[in-house]
Amino acid sequence: MVPVPEVAARVFGDGLERAVEFAGMLERYGVERGLIGPREVDRLWDRHLLNSAVIGERIDTGAKVIDVGSGGGFPGVPLAIARPDLDVVLIEPMARRADWLNEVIETLDLDVIVERGRAEEKVLRKRIGTADVVTSRAVAPLARLAAWCLPLVREGGMMLAVKGVSAQDEIARDASAVARVGGGAPAVFECGVGVLDTPTTVVRVERVRGVHGRRRAG
Repeated sequence: MVPVPEVAARVFGDGLERAVEFAGMLERYGVERGLIGPREVDRLWDRHLLNSAVIGERIDTGAKVIDVGSGGGFPGVPLAIARPDLDVVLIEPMARRADWLNEVIETLDLDVIVERGRAEEKVLRKRIGTADVVTSRAVAPLARLAAWCLPLVREGGMMLAVKGVSAQDEIARDASAVARVGGGAPAVFECGVGVLDTPTTVVRVERVRGVHGRRRAG
């Protein structure tokens, strides 16, 4: 079993037991089911669970969160474990990964919904509506991600995209494309500062316009 870092108790609080169980599931089945690479097993906590959970510090209490392209469960599952007050929906297009997510939700007894489909599908958008926050991690470049995610964000809500060292370069390249689909100026910030050895880099984009280009009043 991969050792549980001390900081995990601080990040997950009462959800630590569930987080440990989720890490165990990934350790046992993640590689064989194509959810993580072999080299990721020893880095499950710092690179995946903790890295995902800390973005909750930027999300208001009781918010509805849609996680796009959840894959193995990131960042949506750790976020739901650390923040049980959130209303979380996981979107995943691949059947085998959606099946995995449903297994995780059932095993951990999480109050989370899994939707199989693509964020850009109109039928899916109509079914799940909009959210206060739409999250993603390692899904697509910022321009494409904004086109998929911002229509799922209520006006005044925000998109939170977990990114790496390329975040600033992506903003410089894609800011105009983000604006065309209703997004405000992208901003980069770090989550987990003073908690994690390597804080999580996140790009935040507020949805400032509706689908027909109307700017939010006020």
